[in-house]
Amino acid sequence: MDASVFQIIWFWLIALLIGGYFVLDGFDLGVGALYPFIAKDEKEKAIMRRSIGPIWDGNEVWLITAGGALFAAFPMAYATTFSGFYLAIMLVLFALIIRAVALEFRNRERKWKKFGDILFFLGSGLPALLFGVAAGNVFQGIPMNANGDYTGIPLVGLLTPFPLVCGVLGLVLFLTLGATWTALKAPKQSALQARAKKLALPLQILALVVFVVATVLLFLVVSPQMFSALSILRLLLVILFVGTVVISMVLHKSDLWAFLFQCASVIFLVFLWAASQFPNLVNATAGDAISIMNGASPELTLMWMTGITCVGVPLVLVYHVVIYRAFRGRIKNEDISSY
Repeated sequence: MDASVFQIIWFWLIALLIGGYFVLDGFDLGVGALYPFIAKDEKEKAIMRRSIGPIWDGNEVWLITAGGALFAAFPMAYATTFSGFYLAIMLVLFALIIRAVALEFRNRERKWKKFGDILFFLGSGLPALLFGVAAGNVFQGIPMNANGDYTGIPLVGLLTPFPLVCGVLGLVLFLTLGATWTALKAPKQSALQARAKKLALPLQILALVVFVVATVLLFLVVSPQMFSALSILRLLLVILFVGTVVISMVLHKSDLWAFLFQCASVIFLVFLWAASQFPNLVNATAGDAISIMNGASPELTLMWMTGITCVGVPLVLVYHVVIYRAFRGRIKNEDISSY
């Protein structure tokens, strides 16, 4: 059975939404995960919180949109992943909740500050790790029965070497985004900016090393047949991912370009993951994989969704342009009074 045009469109559209989330929420999760390590006093902590304060909740819209699109376009894939990864998803949900609580209530009482800092760190670092683990499991494959239900051990069955390495890769990339964003937003020539710029380079090198490890595991352990399934598109995306990371390293003196190329590297990695999956949505170690052909909604539903998306996505993009433009530039002392 061949895939229809709308099934293909929604496969890549969901990949784009995931890529958008990994970039936009990726850098503010990275800021939170780096928070206790590079902010040395209350002023620097306030600068880091202020750098994401006006935008972090808007960034999370992309996660909700990607989940909603998956539910509407490919309900079987949604049901399998959300039931199979239920405990992991609840951990991510609780982490994002305590992160929001930490940001909103940290300054209510003095005794809350240290505890709030810990929650902010945990609520940022845990999702950054688990998103990569989830992507690794979807690619590696999970055991499913004929109905598409997950049949493995909850949570523990998902913690195998390849997904864990993917989790580390996701965490390192989010940390790198956080470091480059902090360097972009911190006051010029401040100690915080210098520490962020200095940390970005080893994180970028580490990301490339972990990517190589993940690739070796993929070819030797997870899917040896991938050697014969390499396509020009996949090779191009590998080159683009590595190339944009290297360019970001070379352009480290320009905070803006270093950040933008680091964002591009994450987008290319997500599309590499999607291109390696296509046309499957969830690979299976036992049972049949869920693909865009056997897991899609009716064609009419996809057609209506496409029309609604043509209206909704531009509105979301306009919102982001307005909000990022309103809060552009480096943070000044007067900006952190309420943080």
